[in-house]
Amino acid sequence: MKQQLRSFLMVLVPLTLLLYVLQTLLVGKLQQSYDFQLPTWGIYVFHFFATLAVYSFVAYVNSVFSDKTGFAFMACGLLKMFAAVIFLLPLILNAVETPVSDVLAFFIPYFIFLLLETVFVIRLLAPKP
Repeated sequence: MKQQLRSFLMVLVPLTLLLYVLQTLLVGKLQQSYDFQLPTWGIYVFHFFATLAVYSFVAYVNSVFSDKTGFAFMACGLLKMFAAVIFLLPLILNAVETPVSDVLAFFIPYFIFLLLETVFVIRLLAPKP
């Protein structure tokens, strides 16, 4: 399990930093046209720790109950979506108009991190030679 987490972190950390820098530059250029309420660093802190928590839990479940790994991944995905809604709740409740720019700034990285989780969980589920 330790090696799996290490290899996951070797991809997660650089991906997070790269996406953070790209989004910071993009938000800086679009700041005049759109009103961003969510800080970019807050979005990436949420995504980094949520993704790390989900994969760590799924890797643990795989090491203890390997036949329940898929169920653990689906349950964690549901919990992560609830956490995302809670994270976005102040934005949703205080918005006068539709905060499309903030929702896109949050959910585009969300799906990239979800894709990363999915790829690594599929590796966990793959039969070992």
